[in-house]
Amino acid sequence: MPSANGRQLIYTDAFARPLLETASYVELFLKILVGMKQVPQKDAPLKLNESGTWIREDVSYEVNEPDAYALEEALRQKEKHGGEVVVITAGPARAQQVLREALAKGADRAIHLEDTAFVGLDAFNTARAFAAAIQDESFDLIFTGLQSDDYGYAQTGVILAELLGWPHATIIMQIEKKDAGIRVKRELEAGYFQFVDMPLPAVLTIQSGINKLRYATLIGIKQAKNKPLRKVAMADVQSSLSGNLQKIERLYVPQKTKNTEFLEGSAAEIAKKLVDKLRNEVRVL
Repeated sequence: MPSANGRQLIYTDAFARPLLETASYVELFLKILVGMKQVPQKDAPLKLNESGTWIREDVSYEVNEPDAYALEEALRQKEKHGGEVVVITAGPARAQQVLREALAKGADRAIHLEDTAFVGLDAFNTARAFAAAIQDESFDLIFTGLQSDDYGYAQTGVILAELLGWPHATIIMQIEKKDAGIRVKRELEAGYFQFVDMPLPAVLTIQSGINKLRYATLIGIKQAKNKPLRKVAMADVQSSLSGNLQKIERLYVPQKTKNTEFLEGSAAEIAKKLVDKLRNEVRVL
């Protein structure tokens, strides 16, 4: 290929992943998909019906917080390297609100798997539905939040990576673009971190606090109304799904009870009994 200033220039057609040419460097544009979820607000009361399932109609909803950080990181990577940010969610018509908020913040387009039936899918089938919906796309990175605020399974992102056959990393606190891929910083326990070099394409689950969230601007809110939003029906992905492998048997609100117990004996005996109860009964030691 021809070179400029001793550096190789790479050309692509309009439908391939584009590369930015300059006299000093060749930068890869990133096409990033962000999985998002609409969840009940943190202060929303947990209401159950007689069959022991959630009453979802009389509840206020919001964007799942870890997903908001995943979106913010995708937008920052786009601002650094250029490219496109696409957001995807699954759920009833009301779930479209999280996509509109993402578009207002700077995402380029959205995909909505719209059907109330998507709410009942487990993480495995949700990942299968996402994979089916994007089978004609070519992404470099897929971000999801580390976990959802309602169920907290932390499974959808890593299962999606397995279905796609892509490498993945979890609990991501930093992403750095490299010539051969990316370097990520993972949060471990006890204040330790791990740095991992990964090729592209890859799936990352993003930890809350990786960045500072932005607010949607007025002009962003106006522009969001005209950005593309593709709807995918349950029938379009049904052939890729199977029966749920994970099932919640029962939801219930724990009963609050009080039990006062007096410990007798000398100070040393009482202290020994107290430690024993805290360690073996209450299990806080």
